[in-house]
Amino acid sequence: MTASGKTDFDHIFRAYDIRGIFGKDLTEEVATKIGAAFATFLEGKTVVVGRDVRISGEQLRDALVSGLISRCNVTDVGVVPTPLLYFAANRLQKDAGIMVTASHNPPQWNGFKAFRGQKGSIYGKDMETIRDYAKGIDPKKLGEPRGKTVCHEGIIREYQDFVQSKIRLERKLNVVADTANGTCGLVAPAIFERLGCDILTLNKKPDGTFPAHLPVPKAETLGELMNEVVRHKADFGVGYDGDGDRAVFIDEKGNLIPGDLTLLIFAKDILQKHRGGKVVYELSCSMAVEEYVKKLGGIPIVERVGHTFIMDKMIGEKALLGGEKSSHFYFADVYGMDDGVFASLKLAEILSKSDEKLSEMVASLPQYPSVYEKNFECPDNLKFVVIEKLRSQFKEYGLKTLNIDGVKLIEEDGWVILRASNTEPVVRISAEARTEEKLKQLYDFAVKELNKAMKGD
Repeated sequence: MTASGKTDFDHIFRAYDIRGIFGKDLTEEVATKIGAAFATFLEGKTVVVGRDVRISGEQLRDALVSGLISRCNVTDVGVVPTPLLYFAANRLQKDAGIMVTASHNPPQWNGFKAFRGQKGSIYGKDMETIRDYAKGIDPKKLGEPRGKTVCHEGIIREYQDFVQSKIRLERKLNVVADTANGTCGLVAPAIFERLGCDILTLNKKPDGTFPAHLPVPKAETLGELMNEVVRHKADFGVGYDGDGDRAVFIDEKGNLIPGDLTLLIFAKDILQKHRGGKVVYELSCSMAVEEYVKKLGGIPIVERVGHTFIMDKMIGEKALLGGEKSSHFYFADVYGMDDGVFASLKLAEILSKSDEKLSEMVASLPQYPSVYEKNFECPDNLKFVVIEKLRSQFKEYGLKTLNIDGVKLIEEDGWVILRASNTEPVVRISAEARTEEKLKQLYDFAVKELNKAMKGD
């Protein structure tokens, strides 16, 4: 909201989603305008809508739909993880989907993610077009709706049946899951039980206030999960985020596994069956990903960070697998979407067929010293300008860079990347090298150059 009380659409529309604080940036009136803008953009096609467990979700869903039905027919599938909305769009043959969610943000936030069925995500220039439509919409002048709304119950059971048909466990496993009071508590525990696993579920009850911890799976929020995995002698643990598109894994010793190493476990399993298959990864993943995928006979494809870019690349390249350092995992088996529940079931399948423990699988993978996503505060209106300054400066220095997302400085024995977050007012630095000494050199250089650029030096 601007000082004059008007909605700042430029603030809430991000590169590949819409997010804001409910009642401040994002109101029911704003949601109606956004719904009508999407309806205009989609030219009256069919849309499936779902929401996560946030307190404001029902109000925003109703307001969004009131705008959508100005031109579109809408199918509401209720409270579901985001991957189930992708599943529903494909299963129910809908042209597009819109999820009411703010993913891992704090409870007062909410927002919208949108996609076009199997044609990929809605982002970039398309989001700018929708934003501009929304600015010009007066909800009082929408007239009589040309579309209608129907509810589709049972999509969770349909999804459970679908993914269960794709998983085969060869032995019973002991699993601990933390569903973070989010949507995965409605889905994951039942599938594990149907597959014959013993599962202990922490923070299972859906609660949009997220009383246990923020709905983001990371070391700071998964302490209880780590302890329970060890205490119950579990084969592994899994922590999901609030809307179910991420899964962070814990080995039997209580150690958190970085997302790019988990990706290599999935890659080994898939490429043993499909030599020559394509694996998509993002540019902050370890250089071990490219090396290991090639060693396994696969084709590694690098892409910029973000689920929209990875998912679109998965579809466009007909890739078998995709992954991010942040533990988003994408599978051709489930329409190329990032699905935390399916990822956890797939890991269970891999473990059930092996005599190795999860910690032993991880220990056998190539690993290098690294720093992952150190955040440096930088205002939204400056962060991309700062990245452009750094890009120009590195070019002036004569350094080798990759510029598909932020600026990545590449040297023979390491790399460092600086990129502006698409969802927060920060610039992030990640780095990796073959030695600790080289890692420190690259990271310190990046911090020094970032501080200079932010000061305008």
